Amino acid sequence: MKIVFLGAGAWGTALAISAARHPAGHTVELWARDAAQVAAMQPSPSGDPGVPRFNQRYLPKLPLPPSLVVRQWTDTGLAQWVQASATHPQGPEPVDVCVVATPTAALRATLQALAGARMPVAWLCKGFEASTAAGQGLMPHEVQAQVAPQLMAGALSGPSFAQEVAAGQPTALVAASAHPAVREALVRAFHSPTLRVYANDDLVGVEVGGAVKNVLAVATGLCDGLQLGLNARAALITRGLAEMTRLGLALGARADTFMGLSGLGDLVLTATGDLSRNRRVGLSLASGQTLAQAVASLGHVAEGVYSARTVLARARQVGVDMPIVQAVVDLLDGRTRPPQAVAALMGREAKAELATGA
Repeated sequence: MKIVFLGAGAWGTALAISAARHPAGHTVELWARDAAQVAAMQPSPSGDPGVPRFNQRYLPKLPLPPSLVVRQWTDTGLAQWVQASATHPQGPEPVDVCVVATPTAALRATLQALAGARMPVAWLCKGFEASTAAGQGLMPHEVQAQVAPQLMAGALSGPSFAQEVAAGQPTALVAASAHPAVREALVRAFHSPTLRVYANDDLVGVEVGGAVKNVLAVATGLCDGLQLGLNARAALITRGLAEMTRLGLALGARADTFMGLSGLGDLVLTATGDLSRNRRVGLSLASGQTLAQAVASLGHVAEGVYSARTVLARARQVGVDMPIVQAVVDLLDGRTRPPQAVAALMGREAKAELATGA
């Protein structure tokens, strides 16, 4: 198979490394916008394949496989490539899968550029688009329906830290799409001895889980930063899962999806793992840093910061109560301080516990 990645951040690079090492011998290209980054990831001028290459900005200690091709991503180049793939879909080197490895904020423009593509397309981002004139906190598949409805597309999601995937540590992901051909293509592209890929046709559930868990990870980082204890962390994760499930069901997802990899699995990883950027934002806020300081210290995108408000807005739109997400938004917007956010959650009225109750 030939697989093209659009975006050379940590997650896109990690999956490209994994795909390039696949036993099937895939042809893999990693496209990056930054010309200096592209130049730094090219093979040694001597042509010696033994000289390691690295994505110094995002995965500085994990070498790129010699077979991984790194290319410059330009709007003109992408347009020409899409046109060629549409005109000659069975050309000399057809692309089997295109992976959009951009943040959620860049998804709309990228999918718009891919609108004429014939190959399966999958996005890696986990979040809701910021509210615009085009819609109120749209999920990725809703963005795609607006700008590129003819695409055969889906999402690749699940509990996964880029460093561990690039290092070849065991990981399980979910390939979600309404199209069986897309799910099958993603499984063939990425399922390997170190990366297990499960197919799922509940794209809504997978996307809701991927977006909401980032916001909940900020809350859990706050909880741990305030040293509230393991009891509090367990309660927060459990009630957070209930909030996630309520929103998903209201948007048309299946309940069982939230008990799987893209729901509970990704929530536990992101809320408790030390490599989680969203968790680190919560820890930083608990230590007294401002939001700007917390985000600046990461050097990477923390989707929970950018998705929290749109998740809450979408929940209000469908009449779903999400008190933990509300507390995170109040904290990010400066309306409350960490101790007050916790006190507000603990001071809520007592209720019976239901699987999807408030």
